[in-house]
Amino acid sequence: MEATLEVKPRTISVEDAARELGIGRQLAYQLARSGELPGVMRLGHRFVVVRERFDAAVPATKDAA
Repeated sequence: MEATLEVKPRTISVEDAARELGIGRQLAYQLARSGELPGVMRLGHRFVVVRERFDAAVPATKDAA
């Protein structure tokens, strides 16, 4: 039997980061524009959040279910 690996995407959306932080979408985009959202990166007109940097900067607040 093979072990399965959970593969997480390398980036997440600003909306997903907001959900994890428990903040609103508008505040998350304000933080992204100002560079205060951990791991934020701009790709053209789009913001993405680098999962590894985000996880390193934001301690886990909920247990994995």
